[in-house]
Amino acid sequence: MKIGEIAKLAGVSPSTVSRVFNHHASISEEVREKVLAIAREHAYHPRLTAKQRNVVIITPYSSMYPPQCCVEMILMALTGELPKRGFRLEILPHDNLERLASMQFCAAAAIGAEPEDFRNWSNEQNVPLIMIDRDMETHSPDVYVVRPDVAMGVELALDKLTASGRKRIGCIIHGKPGTGNADLRAEAIRKYMKKKNLPEMIHFGDDQEYLEIIGKLLRRKIDALFCPGGSGGILAAYALSLFGKQIPEDVALIASEQTFFSRYGIPPQTTISPDYTELASAVADVIESRINGEPVKRKTVLPYVLIERESV
Repeated sequence: MKIGEIAKLAGVSPSTVSRVFNHHASISEEVREKVLAIAREHAYHPRLTAKQRNVVIITPYSSMYPPQCCVEMILMALTGELPKRGFRLEILPHDNLERLASMQFCAAAAIGAEPEDFRNWSNEQNVPLIMIDRDMETHSPDVYVVRPDVAMGVELALDKLTASGRKRIGCIIHGKPGTGNADLRAEAIRKYMKKKNLPEMIHFGDDQEYLEIIGKLLRRKIDALFCPGGSGGILAAYALSLFGKQIPEDVALIASEQTFFSRYGIPPQTTISPDYTELASAVADVIESRINGEPVKRKTVLPYVLIERESV
């Protein structure tokens, strides 16, 4: 199918169709939605010129992912991988999404975004959206998922702790139920504890709550802490020092990797982490396959790794 045929079906001029695909702000929402609906119906994707090889990286609210956590590591990996494949990057904060209507881009990648925020993506855009580090059912033909295997990360951490003889493992998941990957982590922890017949001590918390939660867990005689997400490793180490506990002699600790802290903690922390380079490569693969009209998997799930140091 050609632009002229889409224009005829939509009852508009070919130049109007071209402006829709190039995100001109002068096009009404009614015309935009009509043209995009016809394009979807006929599986039409406009060809990209060199000037259009722009990828928009949508970064999340700081309340979802605090500064100095995995967002920076994902961004670092994307800025290393995508330019090598000839793409230019534009960073767009989540609270500026309305700017997308006036931007020219061939794909967007949203880090840790909530699926509900993009439920109308295919009605508004004719380019792929890759949801990074988030699990969701993709009913849109233009939305794809690239994420690490959260359950695998949980199992790696808890296997390491139990293999060291720890039986009373307190778990603090960064965030609140229903946000981010908190529910996936909680479900995986519950399944593991049930399988191993271990006590279930799971808490959800934001940064300011870790000290109080760890105090409560110490009263329950924990011998290990698992703190996935956010800045859990830093916060847990600080709280344990205030309570006079040594790592790992009194309490073993595993958290999520933070490149600029985990290896330099006292002691250096054992962590779990996605392979961020592999994640960025998978995002680039989705974009290139979609541009080239090749089949694209709706979901790509990548393994976690355990980085062993001295906190267990």
